[in-house]
Amino acid sequence: MSITKIAAESTEDSQKEVLNVFQSTQSVIKEALKKMNYSDEIYELLKEPLRMLTVRIPVKMDDSSVKVFTGYRSQHNDSVGPTKGGVRFHPLVSEEEVKALSIWMTLKCGIANLPYGGGKGGIICDPQKMSFGELERLSRGYVRAISQIVGPTKDIPAPDVYTNSQIMAWMMDEYSHIREFDSPGFITGKPLILGGSYGRETATAQGVIICIKEALKKKEIRLRDARVVIQGFGNAGSFLAKFLHEEGAKVIGISDAFGGITDTNGLDIPYLLERRDSFGNITGLFEKTITNQELLEMKCDILVPAAVSNQITVENARRIQAPIIVEAANGPTTIEATKILTKRGILLVPDILASAGGVTVSYFEWVQNNQGYYWTEAEVLEKLQTVMVNSFDNVFRVALQHKVDMRFAAYMVGIKCVAEASTFRGWV
Repeated sequence: MSITKIAAESTEDSQKEVLNVFQSTQSVIKEALKKMNYSDEIYELLKEPLRMLTVRIPVKMDDSSVKVFTGYRSQHNDSVGPTKGGVRFHPLVSEEEVKALSIWMTLKCGIANLPYGGGKGGIICDPQKMSFGELERLSRGYVRAISQIVGPTKDIPAPDVYTNSQIMAWMMDEYSHIREFDSPGFITGKPLILGGSYGRETATAQGVIICIKEALKKKEIRLRDARVVIQGFGNAGSFLAKFLHEEGAKVIGISDAFGGITDTNGLDIPYLLERRDSFGNITGLFEKTITNQELLEMKCDILVPAAVSNQITVENARRIQAPIIVEAANGPTTIEATKILTKRGILLVPDILASAGGVTVSYFEWVQNNQGYYWTEAEVLEKLQTVMVNSFDNVFRVALQHKVDMRFAAYMVGIKCVAEASTFRGWV
């Protein structure tokens, strides 16, 4: 194929590409429902969240001024069970992003066969510029603002971007004060001493690792022979690098928000893990770095986008050199780029499957809270292995059966559960 023709195709694809994650999610849901012969009424119900709450949170800052933050909580659909989803603290949080993420949570829960619908929350803030005390007051203020629509049988929050077990502990304590009884089942991702679960902190990365191993089997590549590039060195990315390094794979490239570092012989992952800051930044310690786009286009066996959305688009999809892409981030590859990658024979394991480990172990934590009986780490990891392998096999089978890519197959599997539940309830 000539360079001229490739450039022309790229321009044509760019004109059709949708970078708005909410709109692109709606379009795939519509196609998936149509493929399974569901009515237009089902799509009308599922294309938007059932509830979307916008809140304003006044917080007294350390300098005695009061700053008002905007927060959101989206509950996509609760026909299967209570909604479930994380809360992110980030300056780029938006209403449309939170709505899209809540739909993805519905899909994840359906793929993993969990008794949940999808929820999501977020606050527009920059936690890197806030003190410990300011973050606590913001966390408690958010819970007070959304307390009427959340709870162990309504909507269960969890950690997400720039939130952690400490923030979950503050939120649980605030909710318990409001309800006047201890409520560990209100939130997941808590510290162990407050009813958290073994394996929750590393659950997303563990789920991605399981999907990587299953994908390698399809391509007949051994993990110990694999060269891996990971975009992002936050919670998921750093644990992924650690686990892959321990299993003998070569992590030849990692990045943070400011750039990437590479070594074709394999990076010293233990050294990097010791020196990364709490937000996953590490490249500032190195003089020679590359851009995130250069990192994505490196020759490797497995590429793991574990940072932010819209990283692989029609502009760079033809330059990706990895035969396997496993998405640990939310929406890192556009729908149009997915089609290009699939035509090139690249096996792409979509985010709503690969990153389902987090919500799966959150479900385990919720179950343990409800029972008042807690499992060992080995039990948690064994149950996670079963759920993730079954989920991967199911999506892969649907992809082969319907001759579609794995992303579309994952949408078909995930949306079927909520469509059936909504129908049985008589909502449509």
